[in-house]
This record gives sequence, structure tokens and C-alpha cells, in this order.
Amino acid sequence: MTGRSGDVAARLAAVRDRIRQACDDAGRDPDDVTLVAVTKFFPASDVRILADLGVTHVGENRHQEAQAKAADCADLDLVWHFIGGLQSNKAAAVASYADVVESLDRAKLVTGLQRGADERSRTLDVLLQVSLDPPDAAGRAGAGPADLGDLAARVGDAPMLRLRGLMAVAPLGEDPTTAFARLAEIRSGFVADHPDAVLLSAGMSGDLEAAIAAGATHVRVGSAVLGSRPSVH
Repeated sequence: MTGRSGDVAARLAAVRDRIRQACDDAGRDPDDVTLVAVTKFFPASDVRILADLGVTHVGENRHQEAQAKAADCADLDLVWHFIGGLQSNKAAAVASYADVVESLDRAKLVTGLQRGADERSRTLDVLLQVSLDPPDAAGRAGAGPADLGDLAARVGDAPMLRLRGLMAVAPLGEDPTTAFARLAEIRSGFVADHPDAVLLSAGMSGDLEAAIAAGATHVRVGSAVLGSRPSVH
């Protein structure tokens, strides 16, 4: 395997080795951790390479790019994760192609996601994005831990949405081990109240090991698999 396919194959193998080692260190089964390959800014041809290499979960951050790429790759058996910040006026459109929305962080998104899923006649899996940042942090994304119960209740009232768990990003400048330990505590309380919502999406190229140690079931990896992102003008 040469060229772009060979490069992606080598990078993917290295990431899979990291996941296996992190699971060994944490006493976990590697089959319990799903790799979500983040293809933001990369072409649909890379998605096809990943699919040929056995990747089945693909993550996208931006609606227009995600929508186009999902359409281009509609012949592939993939699970599409929307992982970026979600605007309420785009929620229904995202639900038209996404299989999982990981970034549900406020109640006003529920109506749009429900409408889009209903039009598709297909249940949409959702994760609640919880913020690990201080409440006054600039650019803070995600619901506060105290708001998760109300948000989960809103999802529970939407018949086409299925609450599957939580998603989080380690704050910039904080040791991810510390941040994800905090996340593990949040998750423990959340699962006690919502026993079916056991998924935890956390960890990226630089901190997937810490996330797996804290119980992540999904890691979102882009640059470690596909290399530096192309310049976008």
C-alpha cells in the first residue's frame, strides 16, 4: 500500500496500537473503545480510504461539509457522528444525515433534532456535551454538570431521540488526566440516573490515553490518523 492510502494505514495502525496499549494499562477490553475518525477539512476520498481500512465511525465538525461528505459516501456502511458546535437553525438538517449527534448542549436544540429525525423516520442517538471548563471561561462549550438532568429530561420527551451518554473536551491548559477524572465523576452520577446512557465520548489525538483511563467508550481522533489538516481559505 503506497501513497495516501499507505500513509493513512500507517497512522491508523499507530493509533489503534495506542488504543490497545491504553486499554491494557487501564485493564479494559480494546473492543469496548470505538475510534471515531474525524475527517474535518479532509476530502471524501480519505473517508473511503478509512472505510477500506475498517473504520466504521466518522466524525465531522461542520454542517455543510458533513452533509456533502455523507452524501458523497452514502454507499458506504458508516456511522456519522456530528461532533461540532450546533446551531439551532441547523439542527434539523444535521439530523437528516447524522447517526449520532454528540454536541447537544442546550434545550433549544432538541426541537430541531427531533423534527429532523422524525422527517427521516429514524431514531437519532444523542450525547449531551458537558463542559469541564469553569462557568466563566471564554468560549465555553457544553452544558454545565448541574444542567444535565434537565437536558436529559428534554431528550426523553422527544420520541425520535435516544439518549446514549455524554461527550466532553478537556479544557485547554489543564492536565487532561485531571479533567477526565472530573468527567468520570460526572458520568458516574449521570449513569446512576440514566442507566442506558453509558457511552462516553472523550479524548482526541493528544489525550486519548487519559480519556480511556477515565472510561471513554469513544475517542475522536483526527490529526493522528490523517495528518495535519489542509489549509482552508
